[in-house]
Amino acid sequence: MAEPKHRVLMVSDFFFPNFGGVENHIYYLSQCLLKLGHKVVVMTHAYGNRSGVRYMTGGLKVYYVPWRPFVMQTTFPTVYGTLPIVRTILRREKITVVHGHQAFSTLCHEALMHARTMGYKVVFTDHSLYGFADVGSIHMNKVLQFSLADIDQAICVSHTSKENTVLRSGLSPAKVFMIPNAVDTAMFKPASVRPSTEVITIVVISRLVYRKGADLLVEVIPEVCRLYPNVRFVVGGDGPKHVRLEEMREKHSLQDRVEMLGAVPHSRVRSVLVTGHIFLNSSLTEAFCIAILEAASCGLLTVSTRVGGVPEVLPDDMVVLAEPDPDDMVRAIEKAISILPSINPEEMHNRMKKLYSWQDVAKRTEIVYDRALKCSNRNLLERLSRFLSCGAWAGKLFCMVMIVDYLLWRLLQLLQPDNDIEEAPDVLLHHHGEKRH
Repeated sequence: MAEPKHRVLMVSDFFFPNFGGVENHIYYLSQCLLKLGHKVVVMTHAYGNRSGVRYMTGGLKVYYVPWRPFVMQTTFPTVYGTLPIVRTILRREKITVVHGHQAFSTLCHEALMHARTMGYKVVFTDHSLYGFADVGSIHMNKVLQFSLADIDQAICVSHTSKENTVLRSGLSPAKVFMIPNAVDTAMFKPASVRPSTEVITIVVISRLVYRKGADLLVEVIPEVCRLYPNVRFVVGGDGPKHVRLEEMREKHSLQDRVEMLGAVPHSRVRSVLVTGHIFLNSSLTEAFCIAILEAASCGLLTVSTRVGGVPEVLPDDMVVLAEPDPDDMVRAIEKAISILPSINPEEMHNRMKKLYSWQDVAKRTEIVYDRALKCSNRNLLERLSRFLSCGAWAGKLFCMVMIVDYLLWRLLQLLQPDNDIEEAPDVLLHHHGEKRH
C-alpha cells in the first residue's frame, strides 16, 4: 500500500453539518487532497448529536470533539483544555502538517499552538477581512499576532485578504500565499431552459446580518421595484435582519414581488439560483465571496458591492460593481438589466469551469505543505524570542502561555508516553471507490 504523501489535520470550529464559505472550503479541499494521495483528517467541535468519529465521502475522517459551541459556532477558549485531545489525534493519525482555518475559530488557534509546541509543521488559512479600529478587531488582531508569530506558512483567499492579514499579524509577506476559493461547477449548472426575461428575477442568498449588507437591501429593493414593474426579488437566508426585510415588504406592499425563503440548505442553493437572472451581493466586507462564484457558475449576472476581495473574483463582463451605497447599487442593477440580453449562461458556466477548480486549489495547497515541511525546526528559546517581539506586555504574556503549554505537554508525555497512544490504520481509497487498509 502506498504511503500518503502528507498526513494533514484540518482544524476549525466551522464544518459540516453547518454550511458556509469556510465549511465548504475545508470539505472540498479535503476531498481533492484525498484524491491526490494525501491522508486528510478533520477536527471540529460536536454539532448537536454529532459527536465522536465519523467518516464522510471519500474516506474523509472527522473528529467531532465533544466540546459545545459557545458563541457564533466557536468553542469556549480554554487555552490548554484541548492539549490532551490534540496530542492524541496527532499521534493516532501520524499527522505531519496541521492546517488551521479561520481567525474566528478558537479550536484552530489552540490546535496550532499545541502543534507548534510539539514540533509539528503548521499552516493557517485566513478567510475573512478585519478592521483595525473597533474593540473586537483590536483583540482579534492581537490573538492573530500571537497565533501566527510561530507559523510555518499562511494562505489567504484574495490579494486584499493577504494584505490585510500581513498588516494585522506582522507576518512576513514571503510566508503568505494567495490561493483563491473555488466552486463545484458539476453541482452549480445553469438551468436546461433559461427562465423567461418577461419577468426579471433578482436573487439574494446571504446571511441576513449587518456585515452582509442586509440594511442596504431594505433601501435598494423598494426603489428597484418602483423603477421596474417587471422585476421580482427572491431572498434566501436568515438572520437578525430578517425582520427589517419583512417590515420593508409590508410597508411598500411588495408581498407579491419579494419572496422570502428563509434559510436555504446548501443542497437547494442551485435550484434557487437557476430561477433568477441577476444575483445581488450587498456585503460590506468580504475577503472573497464564494456565493458569487456559485451564481456565475449557474449563469447569473452578478451585481455586487465593490468591497474587499470581490473585484478580484470575476471577469469584468460577468459582474457589475457598485459602492456600498443604495443609489449606486440601484444604478448598477439598472446597468445589469440593460446588459442581460447579451448574457449566455452556458458560456459563463464553461468559463467558470476553467477559472476556478478545487483540483487546482488542492495542487497549490500541496505546494504550501511542501514549503512548510522544508522550514527548519526551532527550539523553545528561538520560538520564545519570536513571541517577545509581539509587544512590551503582550510579548511577555505570550511567552508565559507558551512555557506553560510546553511544560504541560512534557507532563502528558510522562503520564502517557507517545508509544502508548495506539496508531489508527490508514484508510485509503482507490479511484474506483473501494476501500483498502
